[in-house]
Amino acid sequence: MATKLNRVKNTSDIELKDRLVTINRVTKVTKGGRTFSFTAMVVVGNEDGIVGWGLGKAGEVTSAIAKGTEAAKKNLIRVPVHNGTIPHEQTAKFRGAKVFIAPATDGTGVKAGGAMRAVFESVGITDILAKSLGSSNPHNLVKATITALSELRDARQVSQNRGISMSRVFNG
Repeated sequence: MATKLNRVKNTSDIELKDRLVTINRVTKVTKGGRTFSFTAMVVVGNEDGIVGWGLGKAGEVTSAIAKGTEAAKKNLIRVPVHNGTIPHEQTAKFRGAKVFIAPATDGTGVKAGGAMRAVFESVGITDILAKSLGSSNPHNLVKATITALSELRDARQVSQNRGISMSRVFNG
């Protein structure tokens, strides 16, 4: 899960854009007939290193999306993004979904599937290589991708944790 260092505390001055990942229609059969409800998975981000996900459930699609967006705004993390890509390779797993993400050179683009692509575009990552190694369930893929992004560390964070200078981080 995301460390406490990566959580975003003050979200009032951040302008977030939401992306719909998936909508699911749920049918409940009762004596009076069928009752439909909807679930919507939404990813929000400012396209500058902040991302979050949320799940909304309601009787109408628009209400489910609105609830998902509000839930996502409460679940934001900060991701280190350098020159449109990530600092290092990372793998993560959430239930049946396992993801592998790797940095890519400038101009590569976002090489990822639908659910992971929404997360990367919301973060503001423009060049990345990603592979889903397990389940293709979009709910678990989004959660595994966010877990992988939350475990990323940049050089400044490593130097602070180890108590050494930035030059020693790169030169070993």
